[in-house]
Amino acid sequence: MQLTDYPVTRRWPATRPGAIQLYSLPTPNGQKIGVALEEMGLEYEAHLVSFDREDQFTPEFLSVSPNNKIPAIIDPKGPDGEALALFESGAILLYLAEKTGKLLPKDAAGRWQVIQWLMWQMGGLGPMFGQVGFFHKFKGTEIEDPRPRQRYLDESKRLLGVLDRQLDGQDWVAGDFSIADCAIGPWLGTFRDFYMAGDLVGWDDFANVPAYFDRFFARPSAQAAKNIPPRG
Repeated sequence: MQLTDYPVTRRWPATRPGAIQLYSLPTPNGQKIGVALEEMGLEYEAHLVSFDREDQFTPEFLSVSPNNKIPAIIDPKGPDGEALALFESGAILLYLAEKTGKLLPKDAAGRWQVIQWLMWQMGGLGPMFGQVGFFHKFKGTEIEDPRPRQRYLDESKRLLGVLDRQLDGQDWVAGDFSIADCAIGPWLGTFRDFYMAGDLVGWDDFANVPAYFDRFFARPSAQAAKNIPPRG
């Protein structure tokens, strides 16, 4: 397939058709891809998928992301020279790392260390933090029963403890900075600064997480990703 074969390009036309096309919003899952693209030095064009307009439910967006979630990409220079569309942030991170040979170790042991921590974020940290956001900041605050909120707070605190222990004696989660850090960092930022939930889990009591947070957001890529694509 070619780039123009995808209906999404009719709603969000490419002005740089040779660049990776990113369809996203700077939520934590969207920020993951922004960090990686910036770190890898890839040419990309970012298109805003507005939740306010419910862009995520349009047929054009569903043509690249059938689960109606951001982010999604089309690489016009995919395998065998064909355009390739991908959804799911973890899959996109792995694809970009393999494409560039960056942020994923080449040796098998190091590679699988990174992949397991990426899967840990995808299956644990992100979903649990998202539930905290719902119950602490959004519609879940209307639920009088305290048990759902506390359940997700307790699990988030446990997961932060897992991360804290993994970071003992090292700057990044699996050795050098990797796609696992690209995935974890934005969720920490959202949890602490957007959901305002840090105090609820004893953020400052962790030995390593706060410094990891600061190292991550000191990277220009992490700062840039907060506005990729611009919200307008």
